[in-house]
Amino acid sequence: MTKYKIGIVNSSSFGKVFPKHLERLEKIGQVQHINVDSEIGGKELAETLQGINIVIASVTPFFTEEFFQHKDELLMISRHGIGFNNIDLAAAKKHDTVVTIIPALVERDAVAENNVTNLLALMRQTVQAHNRVADNRWEDRASFVGHTLFNKTVGVVGVGNTGSCVVETIRNGFRCEVLAYDPYKSALHIESYGAKKVEFDQLLEQSDVICLCASLNDGNYHIINEETIAKMKESVYISNSARGALIEEAAMVAGLKSGKIGGLATDVLEEEPGRSDHPYLKFENVIMTPHTSAYTMECLESMGEKCVKDVEAIIAGQLPERAVQAESKYLKTNVLV
Repeated sequence: MTKYKIGIVNSSSFGKVFPKHLERLEKIGQVQHINVDSEIGGKELAETLQGINIVIASVTPFFTEEFFQHKDELLMISRHGIGFNNIDLAAAKKHDTVVTIIPALVERDAVAENNVTNLLALMRQTVQAHNRVADNRWEDRASFVGHTLFNKTVGVVGVGNTGSCVVETIRNGFRCEVLAYDPYKSALHIESYGAKKVEFDQLLEQSDVICLCASLNDGNYHIINEETIAKMKESVYISNSARGALIEEAAMVAGLKSGKIGGLATDVLEEEPGRSDHPYLKFENVIMTPHTSAYTMECLESMGEKCVKDVEAIIAGQLPERAVQAESKYLKTNVLV
């Protein structure tokens, strides 16, 4: 039987919270945790992963055309997440590499919950108030008069799995009027969750709060920029649990400085990992979490289970569920060669 080599690349959680997932993989082959720079070049990445024929991948590094040109046999990349924008699918196809992702419903509730959690902590100044108590300054409590989310007008950008759950939560739980922008979803689809489909400018002009829930594509890269921020209400709150590159960071910093942006809650950055010198962290009205929206025990267990099943399927010559690049010579028979 072939001895497979499985690389777990740049994942901070897979196999660490639920060792049973590692145990199942170790029955299949040799397993390595491999950490590389998020911006590593394709050739260097291929050399680092030499001999690895199955990869469980995080949001970084980028598996580029150059990577596939220099990589030896690679049966599959199983994304420990729902996105695949860090993988060149055309190059994967040429290389006979199957690419799979986590079904969006696995992460839906956890990511939506964190979008709203971070937003509430921002609006109610929860972190600052806690820190003051920890500093033995309970009497400063009048310094932390926040804003309520109830009955606000909230704009949701992207009404897919996560966005639709955010809509339901803030509409049904906080009695908000919800405006939604998503060029790929019908008005009927959006209305079924409790929001009103609007054009982007209307959302910008009327929303007290904006929740970013869209997947990243060429059409929405830096959709929050100097021009769009200028159209927003004064002191608008923004919560981003989707992708950091939806926001042009220099424009956001300018908006925070001017007070146009009342506060930013973000779980994602355009370039990760973030560090203590990130310009967002100069502002007290910013909450930044380290891409942990999916980090619940329930969600991580399901995500890990899916990746393990991907590996078990591919070595059996079967196509795993949620294969976004599904063509491979290795799937033509029941036994891999």
